[in-house]
Amino acid sequence: MNARLLPLPEKLSSLGDSGLRNQGPRALWGFARKLAPAPSLLATYLRALRLEVRALRPHLIHSNGIKTHLLSPATAGLPVPRVWHIHDFVGERPLVRRALRGLRPLATAAIANSRAVGEDARAVLGPVPIHVIYNGVDVERFSPGPGDGARLDRLAGLPPAPVGTLRVGLVATYARWKGHEVFLQAAAGLVRECPTVPLRFYLVGAPLYRTQDSQYSEAELRGLVKALGLEAQVGLVPFQQEPVDVYRALDIFVHASTRREPFGLTIAEAMACGRPALLSRASGAAEQLTDGVEALTLPPGEPPALTAALRGLVGDADLRERLGRAARTAAVARFSRERYAEQVLALYRTLPTAGGNP
Repeated sequence: MNARLLPLPEKLSSLGDSGLRNQGPRALWGFARKLAPAPSLLATYLRALRLEVRALRPHLIHSNGIKTHLLSPATAGLPVPRVWHIHDFVGERPLVRRALRGLRPLATAAIANSRAVGEDARAVLGPVPIHVIYNGVDVERFSPGPGDGARLDRLAGLPPAPVGTLRVGLVATYARWKGHEVFLQAAAGLVRECPTVPLRFYLVGAPLYRTQDSQYSEAELRGLVKALGLEAQVGLVPFQQEPVDVYRALDIFVHASTRREPFGLTIAEAMACGRPALLSRASGAAEQLTDGVEALTLPPGEPPALTAALRGLVGDADLRERLGRAARTAAVARFSRERYAEQVLALYRTLPTAGGNP
């Protein structure tokens, strides 16, 4: 593989319009100030990128992510097919929506990582053919295995748990829409309803986004834990470079996003590890799963529904085992890297052959 790196300038890579509509005039003004030097920087970068692409003499161009789609003008005039790989709801982002609509003549085809993303993209890209190909994970790396719950407690700063403790976890960035508050409220409900059952709950992750007010701080989450009286049952585990060990240590995996999510990679990872999963129906990955068979799917943003589902799993070891086995089978069949690669290559083969290299 011939790889070349052309770093995007920091002032361009940090630009983004996600969530601007919900942040008020101050955020818009701040974005405008950051945008001011962008045109000249972008022109310089596009020239450099165009030279690099021409030097590579590609037969096909696959752009992965919004910023790379926006750089498509650097490839204008090259007689090769271009595939845009879309991982986000571009129709919900006003500036991106307008820009991609204007650039869509440069896209030969597009890949969406869920049906929901594909439907959203069709409204923006119009005649561009859109193919749904779900994300893939390494199902050899993410696989069932012995879990170390005591290590999870140490990472969370919790004392050793009683024998027989059931561990429930949410693995996510601290973005507010990931459902941390829903998870904690559901945990509080379960503790009240099952006072004699030893339970531990874990929030695994860290802040990620730069957008102001778009994510919780650790202090806020700890404040929520304290307000709900869960300090003895809930631990915060920092971001883990090797999440396999986290998934294996959990008895139940929870995905609790409160708004629609393009895919939800942690779902595929946890299921590949054979974890019984409770999933928000807002996730793209849930499109591929049968409720009650491979996972339990729930309406987003409803703590009582999550409490009820948790209560059912906590009290039924056979159900946890059955869901875990089915989760692993589904992940291998639908979310493997091999399946992903086969579908992407199959799409490539359908694209028009380049008329010749420049």
